[in-house]
Amino acid sequence: MKVLIFGASGLLGQALTREWKGDEVVGLSVEDVDIRDSTRVRDIIEKERPTWIVLAAAYTDVDGCESKQDLAFSVNRDGAVHVAVAAKQAGSNLLFLSSDYVFDGEKDVPYEIEDSRNPQSVYGRTKAEAELALLELIPSCCIVRTAWLFGPGGKCFPDTILKAAATRPVLEVVTDQRGCPTYSLDLARAIIRLCHKGASGIVHVTNAGDCSWFEFAREIIRQAGLPTEVRPTRTEQIARPAPRPAYSVLSSSSLRQLGVSMPPWQDALQRYLQERQA
Repeated sequence: MKVLIFGASGLLGQALTREWKGDEVVGLSVEDVDIRDSTRVRDIIEKERPTWIVLAAAYTDVDGCESKQDLAFSVNRDGAVHVAVAAKQAGSNLLFLSSDYVFDGEKDVPYEIEDSRNPQSVYGRTKAEAELALLELIPSCCIVRTAWLFGPGGKCFPDTILKAAATRPVLEVVTDQRGCPTYSLDLARAIIRLCHKGASGIVHVTNAGDCSWFEFAREIIRQAGLPTEVRPTRTEQIARPAPRPAYSVLSSSSLRQLGVSMPPWQDALQRYLQERQA
């Protein structure tokens, strides 16, 4: 089959183009096409006529979205609609990347796919509104919600922690936000399997297990063998423009029902660190 990837230069896009074997894959970066340009999007999809379109292009600066709301909505919602309209016209299947930030974080048990959206940040609102628009345009589309993405080829939490630990003996990390770290290569492999299975509807895809950012940072330091001390702090002590959900653990039941499983985040972190060192 033929696959068209929007956002090929991002963490996930790089992983997808690297991991996808045996099919014809066309990767498009923002330099190739800006999904805000509906005519360009339509022309490319009309020309390529892919079996599957994976829409990983997004404006993902969560804090930046708060001050650049017009940009956030034009890329994350309107751009997604442009791709969906063109996909529908071309008869292509669509897989859209969404986020745990569509939830408010008020639960204390993992979020299921049928739980109500109640985003608290602009970024979360852009993703929630995109989901609703895409499901209306293409009811059979696949929406993959993921969380806490990390991987080679760009900025991510483990990379930030390791760079900070190189110059600081003590790091303070919030302990009152809980979620699921997700390795870009594992996410890419799961997406490839979902496309081959012809998946539709909403699916939650993260590495197995959950933790706080503090626990994540502490495990990064431990696995890296560094002497840096990691101390817990609370969200209100670190001023950030965008509110974060206190609890955004995503249930894996929707993924398991499709016969796909993910390795634990600790194992994923170990592989990331090995690749980073290499």
